[in-house]
Amino acid sequence: MATRQELKDKIEIIAKRVYAAKIKDDTLGITTDDVQLDNELFPLLTKFPSLKHTIINLLTKQYQDFISDIYWVAPRPTTFKIILANDQFFYLIYTERSWIAQVEGKKYYLLNLNEEERAAESISRILMYGGGAEPEKTDAEMNAVPTGGETPADETTPEAPAAETPPTEEVPEELPPS
Repeated sequence: MATRQELKDKIEIIAKRVYAAKIKDDTLGITTDDVQLDNELFPLLTKFPSLKHTIINLLTKQYQDFISDIYWVAPRPTTFKIILANDQFFYLIYTERSWIAQVEGKKYYLLNLNEEERAAESISRILMYGGGAEPEKTDAEMNAVPTGGETPADETTPEAPAAETPPTEEVPEELPPS
């Protein structure tokens, strides 16, 4: 027969297993590796790690240079509006099988590699529409003195306005006798 302490230990082990299984079900399969504790520019990406992975697949790891904001626009199907730096946008829609990118009205099912490539090309095309991210200027470029005799507009000295003179009538010269 088991002693009281052995029985207590067995109940404790079983309770820990049940509790661990309950926690695993509540986390929806998200592990601590999926969640990063550093500050993310877009907080939705910490809440939805698969969204971040999809954006990286479409735009590379430098996606932050090309995206200005991310909105969660619909809960079912989970839909995100990705605002690009040039104020263009596209949608990412989550389905059970995969993500769907909707770019300029055309849907790309990202489960297929060729459609993922076409979606990336479409996003690249709308990024070229203008007004995108500008490269950062270095301190040397910001403090550079212009050459070629030109002065920047903010450094010009204001000139005194010229006094207005009334228009004069031109008197024709005398014509030689003919």
